Amino acid sequence: MSCTICGLPALDLSKLGQKLRNGARLMIGQGDYEAYVAHRRENHPDEPAMTREEFFLERQASRFGEGGRRALRCC
Repeated sequence: MSCTICGLPALDLSKLGQKLRNGARLMIGQGDYEAYVAHRRENHPDEPAMTREEFFLERQASRFGEGGRRALRCC
């Protein structure tokens, strides 16, 4: 559907909300779980994917440098 005056496509608020949510997650070091699962299915179909909780904990450990990892920080 598009605007009857200018012809521009209508704003899809659900897609906009999803992009804002994903952007906020990336800013705090949390990746997009759905993108991760899609990547695993496409590139590693014979290997199991982490659960949402495992994914969250792994990303959190990576962000804060747990388990001997170097933390991803600006300073």
